[in-house]
Amino acid sequence: MRFDFTPLFRSTVGFDRLFDMLDQVAQYDAAQSYPPYNIERTSENAYRVTVAVAGFGEKDLNVEVKDGVLTVAGKQEDTQKNEGKSVLYQGIAGRAFERRFRLADHVEVRGAKLENGLLHVDLEQIVPEEKKPRRIQINAPELRTIEGSAKAA
Repeated sequence: MRFDFTPLFRSTVGFDRLFDMLDQVAQYDAAQSYPPYNIERTSENAYRVTVAVAGFGEKDLNVEVKDGVLTVAGKQEDTQKNEGKSVLYQGIAGRAFERRFRLADHVEVRGAKLENGLLHVDLEQIVPEEKKPRRIQINAPELRTIEGSAKAA
């Protein structure tokens, strides 16, 4: 599925990169759906990415941030899977995966934890003081009183 952003180009300036990213996301998500994940907003400036990683342990997972991209990867060791076991049916996927999430400016990873087959990655958006909105004082000319005498008739 591809969206045509041409009408938006007429009334916007500098958003072409955003439209390219939206196109890439649509193509990427259609091609890859494993493992499932959630992205939630936990407070005004905090987010959580939760990835379902059933069957993976801490040593099988890798969480990395580089150049504004959060990468969650998982790979199980082959020796761990078949230690004297004869699997009759395998419904729990244990295949290697790599998920990438592009982070907005000033979003930092605060931590990651594995809990009940879910990997939680906590993120926080920290806006620097110079980027926060500030009130601009309007400098009006000083009001001056015109002194003089009023003559009564």
